[in-house]
Amino acid sequence: MEKIRDALRAAADLQYRDFQSRLVPTIPAETMIGVRTPRLREIAKSAARDEKTAGVFLRELPHAYFEENLIHFFVVAEMKDFDACVAEVERFLPYVDCWPVCDQASPKSFRKNHARLLPHIKQWISSAHVYTSRYGMRILMNEFLDEDFSEGFPEIVAERMDAKGADEDYYLKMMASWYFATALAKQWDDAVPFIEKHRLEPWTHNKAIQKALESFRVTEAHKEYLRSLKTNRQSVD
Repeated sequence: MEKIRDALRAAADLQYRDFQSRLVPTIPAETMIGVRTPRLREIAKSAARDEKTAGVFLRELPHAYFEENLIHFFVVAEMKDFDACVAEVERFLPYVDCWPVCDQASPKSFRKNHARLLPHIKQWISSAHVYTSRYGMRILMNEFLDEDFSEGFPEIVAERMDAKGADEDYYLKMMASWYFATALAKQWDDAVPFIEKHRLEPWTHNKAIQKALESFRVTEAHKEYLRSLKTNRQSVD
């Protein structure tokens, strides 16, 4: 732990810390050291090569600093054994407390194990813990919107958002809108009915359309149609 913490302190950039703390208002600014992502990845790779250091670090939960949480996920993402990787992801997810930690790591072992991964994704999305659910949606978006896509996958996200609707957390609604905007770009025929039928609560519905309109992967014809589907029941920030 001290070896990793010393490396973080040596790479601290106070101006970057102040900038980053404004982007992540959900955690105390004093838990940030101010280390840029490329350096964090270097520290994580170095730790991952040392099994003893990595093992000790992964067991030290909760971590004291934001950057330690990022490194934790980066180390886990390097794990080649799928079962061990999933076990570490699930052990760590309850400690994830902000969107940058949630969104950074995409384990390499997931890519070749989609059939085994899918049940875990469904379980994560159904979680009441905001960042566990957000993580599941992001992995579903990253791993299952191309050749392994199934028409039932958008329903998993829509059903989760139906559970609490407009009362759901901002960061989860943002992830759901990001998922549907990406689905509209990659799987239009299966995604657009969720917009046409207003399956998402108004804020998420409009934000998904907004993100799709900003995407270069959505055709102009599709964008024009999406504009006609915006709802006035709740404005988008």
